[in-house]
Amino acid sequence: MLIVKKFGGTSVANKERIFHVAKRCIKEYRKGNDVVVVLSAMGKYTDELIAMAEDINERPSKREMDMLFTIGEQMSVALMGMAMHKLGVPAVSLNAFQVAMHTTSVYGNARLKRIDTTRIRRELESRKIVIVTGFQGINKYNDYTTLGRGGSDTTAVALAAALHADACEIYTDVDGIYTADPRIVPNARKLKEITYDEMLDLATLGAGVLHNRSVEMAKKYGVPLVVRSSLNDAEGTVVKEEVTVERMLISGVALDKHAVRISVLGVKDKPGIAFKVFDCLAKKNINVDVILQSIGRAGSKDISFTVDENDMEEAIEVLNQNQTRLTFKEIQAESNIAKLSIVGAGMMSNPGVAAKMFESLYNENINISMISTSEIRVTVIINQKDGERAMNAVHDAFGLAD
Repeated sequence: MLIVKKFGGTSVANKERIFHVAKRCIKEYRKGNDVVVVLSAMGKYTDELIAMAEDINERPSKREMDMLFTIGEQMSVALMGMAMHKLGVPAVSLNAFQVAMHTTSVYGNARLKRIDTTRIRRELESRKIVIVTGFQGINKYNDYTTLGRGGSDTTAVALAAALHADACEIYTDVDGIYTADPRIVPNARKLKEITYDEMLDLATLGAGVLHNRSVEMAKKYGVPLVVRSSLNDAEGTVVKEEVTVERMLISGVALDKHAVRISVLGVKDKPGIAFKVFDCLAKKNINVDVILQSIGRAGSKDISFTVDENDMEEAIEVLNQNQTRLTFKEIQAESNIAKLSIVGAGMMSNPGVAAKMFESLYNENINISMISTSEIRVTVIINQKDGERAMNAVHDAFGLAD
């Protein structure tokens, strides 16, 4: 069997945890399996690198930030290789250049295009554990790129797909996927399994367990994922196409406190304006989520939407640069908001789900300012200070407690 194992930053945060992970991988190796290990940067090391960069230049270029960020993963894989050698097992650490993990050229948020598996397969054939840097790739200019926060998950899934692995295991500091973040909702319940579609929405809407692109890729290539704890041997949560247990109405509740709302006020009420607004943002690779357009009055209207807080400054800048073309009067930005979402394939066949969510928020006297829905999710924009209270109220309303 060929198994890809990915370990997050907390799993390799210090010497003891590095050796713990090494022993866990060696145990699999000694069963006769081929093992590929994908690692994130140690602990909070990426945050330290950000602080160092901002101390030098408060607005560093994304290209130089990617060059800096790749240090973290290279440190992790090299130390892991040393730990495995110390334990008497052959291992080799490889970075994005050595593997040749080709990506698009978008610094800070690149997408994987293809992986050259020749080197990895050669190392596996010589019975080594292969340890690969997560989160990073190389573009057509031979520059380092990074895949966005959480991108090591995507590296692992991409490798599992390219190598036709028998399993892809994502190890983290929680022992699976829960109906809500157990740090915010103490009575959240661990799920045995969840569909790709449900997990993709939860990951996109703020559930930080998996990188959303990793779920997207797993679904596309049929890679079965298991999310489990790196700190114990508890059974994790399986992410797959179809679940066998009776489908719950709601699978989970997600809260995103890192969204901002941008309002483009007073644009002309004529065809093509909405296209022009979002085309400007798309060309800068700025992802937009919840959108609300007002009814036109006196020849003008307002368009509001949410973006990630890291994209706020660039979004406002590009809109202002195109003010004449976009015909707006002013831009407003609000950062004191939160996105609260419920996700579940069960809601497709059950009317009244949205009403139940809204009732639970009304009972807590929490105001809703924007609403977005799909077949399997309902998202509302609320005040950030109400976020955690709202999450608990909605979680309880749908009977998701353990």
